[in-house]
Amino acid sequence: MTIPAPATPDRAVEHAVDRPDEPTTAPGTDPTADLEPRLAEHRRELTGYCYRMLGSAFDAEDAVQETMLRAWKSLDGFQGRSSLRSWLYRIATNVCLTAIETRGRRARPMDLSAAAWEPVQASLAARQPEDTWLEPMVDTRVLPEQGDPADVAVARESIRLAFVAALQHLPPRQRAVLILRDVLRWRAEEVAGLLETSTASVNSALQRARATLATRPDVDLDAATGARGTDLDAEHRDLLERYVRAFESYDMDAFVALLAEDVTQNMPPFEMWLAGPQDVVAWMVGPGHGCRGSRLRRVDLNGSPAFAQYKPGPDGSSVPFAFQSLELRAGRIHRITSFLDTRLFEHFGVPLEAPAH
Repeated sequence: MTIPAPATPDRAVEHAVDRPDEPTTAPGTDPTADLEPRLAEHRRELTGYCYRMLGSAFDAEDAVQETMLRAWKSLDGFQGRSSLRSWLYRIATNVCLTAIETRGRRARPMDLSAAAWEPVQASLAARQPEDTWLEPMVDTRVLPEQGDPADVAVARESIRLAFVAALQHLPPRQRAVLILRDVLRWRAEEVAGLLETSTASVNSALQRARATLATRPDVDLDAATGARGTDLDAEHRDLLERYVRAFESYDMDAFVALLAEDVTQNMPPFEMWLAGPQDVVAWMVGPGHGCRGSRLRRVDLNGSPAFAQYKPGPDGSSVPFAFQSLELRAGRIHRITSFLDTRLFEHFGVPLEAPAH
C-alpha cells in the first residue's frame, strides 16, 4: 500500500475555506453573538470526527453533546482569537481522549480472535457487552450534504467500517493526529496547537500511525485520505439487487454465488466470525435459520451499502432485528457484519415497520 505524503500546497489551498486558524469574527464584534446556530453548523462534522475517534454512534453523539455543553460553559474563554471551528475541535478532542481513557477501544469479532469459530453450531456460544464492539454510523449524520464531490468521497471512505476499526488500534493521540492531518487536512502546526505539543511531535505521531495502518490488509488508506477514491454503489448496484432477492427468498444457491472466496461474516454482540462461503451458508441454514422470511430495507451506513433487517416475529409480523453492513470488492461480497443492537433503528430514524413489497 502506498502511504500518501502530507497535503500538497495545492491541496491546502483547496481546503483553505475550512482552515481552523481563521478567525470567524471581525475585530470589535461580539464573538459569542448568535452562537447557537453557529455551533449547530459544526455538529455534523464534529459527529464524524468523534465517531472516527470513538467507533460508536452513541458515544460520538454523546461526545458532541458534551462538546457543545462545554462550549456554552466556557464562552468567556473564547474571544475570537481563533476560529469557532478550531475551538470546538479542541474541546471535542479532549472529550474523546477522556472517553477513550475511560471506556477503552471498540473492536470487531475478528480483532478478538485469530481464527473463525468452529464448528458453526457453536458460533453463538459466547458474547460480549454491546460497548465492546465497533458500532455503525448512518451516513446522513456525518457526511456533508453538499460540497466538492472529491471531498465527499474522502469523507465517505474515511468512515468505512474497516478504516474506523483500524483507527481503534492506534493510541488515542496518534488517532487524533491521523484524522486531523490525513482526513481533515489540518496543517501540522495547527494540530500541534490543538494538542498543545510540537510540530515535530505531530509529524512523528503521524508517521507512526500511518505505518500501523499500512500493516492492516483490509484498510485502503489512500482512499480514506483522498489519494484515491471509489464509487462502490455504481459498480455493485446489480449485486445489491441480487443480494436482496437471494436473502429474502433464502435461496442459498443464489446467495453463495454472490460471496467472495474469502468472505467473512460477524454478528456483534456475539464473538463469532465465520470465514468462507461454506461456513456462512452453513450458519444461515443452521443457527441462523430464524432469518428465513426476513425483509430488507436499504440504508447507507459507514459510506457503504447496508440493509435494515426485519425478522419474522412470533405472531408472523416482521420486527426489527439487525443492520447488515456489506463490504464489497470486485463484484462480490467480501464481508457481512450484522449489528443486532435494535436501539439503532430508533437512533438512526429507520422505520420500525418492514417495507412493503
